Amino acid sequence: MNFFQNLLSSIMSRSLLKKSSYFRSKDFGVLHDDIDMALESVMSKSGEVSSLVFAEHLSELIEELDDKEFVKFFDAILEKYDIDVNSLMKASNKYSQNKTQRNLEIILQTSQPKWVELFKRLNTANEGTLRLVRLRERILQLKKDNPSLDFFDKSLLKLFKHWFNPSFLVLENIDWTTPANILEKIIAYEAVHEINSWDDLRARLAPEDRKCFAFFHPLMPNEPLIFVEVALSRGMPETINEIIKIDRSVTLDQEINTAVFYSISNCQAGLSGISFGNFLIKRVAHKLKQENAGLDNFATLSPVPDFTKWMNKKSIPHQGMDEDALLKQALIYLLKSDREDGFPNDPVAKFHLGNGAVLGRINLNADLSEKGKNQSKGLMINYIYNLDTLEENHESFFKSKHIMQSDLIKTLVKKLQIHN
Repeated sequence: MNFFQNLLSSIMSRSLLKKSSYFRSKDFGVLHDDIDMALESVMSKSGEVSSLVFAEHLSELIEELDDKEFVKFFDAILEKYDIDVNSLMKASNKYSQNKTQRNLEIILQTSQPKWVELFKRLNTANEGTLRLVRLRERILQLKKDNPSLDFFDKSLLKLFKHWFNPSFLVLENIDWTTPANILEKIIAYEAVHEINSWDDLRARLAPEDRKCFAFFHPLMPNEPLIFVEVALSRGMPETINEIIKIDRSVTLDQEINTAVFYSISNCQAGLSGISFGNFLIKRVAHKLKQENAGLDNFATLSPVPDFTKWMNKKSIPHQGMDEDALLKQALIYLLKSDREDGFPNDPVAKFHLGNGAVLGRINLNADLSEKGKNQSKGLMINYIYNLDTLEENHESFFKSKHIMQSDLIKTLVKKLQIHN
């Protein structure tokens, strides 16, 4: 984080810590160990400082609950702090008879469950935003067997979409000089190509032709939200090993003409449902373009995570399949949707094509790790990002499900006789 962001975060954190520790000793009322009474204290306090103190105490009590107690607690909130339907109907009738701003405000106020206000108050506690992200992560884990938690999941998601608006996020360069506590999280959160050692990490961060960028939120300065790893190269790499292997030659600055996004990892399960990746890739692409005059091409080297699973589901025998047969099935998988909504079968394809990228090239034997062979028969895809046509392609994709294809893909489709 840069100086200003560090200063802002430090001031806010220290202010909250001082307030909560100092005022705990003051006579703002009893900090109840009974969680229901602690909840009532949070919802009834109107003073800024007292609300902060009680919110922090309640957050601590919630975190100590076991799963059964956790569900019971939120069931009680659902019962006690739900919408007052009678008040809402009265407010609606009043507005229909007299359309004033005040009457509209009453409708908006009464149509919102009171537990939304609870989450807003919990957000004021020390590390409140991070605690709420962890809270939603726990809700997501438990709601399959406890559907009543879905109310709170959706409420938090709606709040998070406002609080984690891309305009609030800070783009940071992650390199070998980044503090160790952040680097440890990069290792832990890497979701595409496992980082097995500090030497692995050094190979991805230390060389001049390797970059990593992450989004942070000012209220969660020590927690990356998402990060992307980038290889600066001459041309598009065909295999992942040539990018991440430790003993390789560094590409000289004057030779670099391509930026390759080879791994994107979401870090916070509690922020599931909020899209950061499309904003991250575009921000990074424009940043790299500004910093590297000779950088003309932007592409990915992406996995095809569900390809083998799809062939198994279709009962397509793929052991010993020759290259042309494998390429044909890959193109059918990528270009012909089995989904009701018509979007691509492959989630990674949907993501990049939805960003406005072009289906550029299919690479055989590109990922020969056990994971790569098991999930995609070793295939990887280059999606091409042309910064001048991203918006146009994005609009076309979501309006008509049209998949933009490179000339190489079009030639391959024709050769393998794949028809719409």
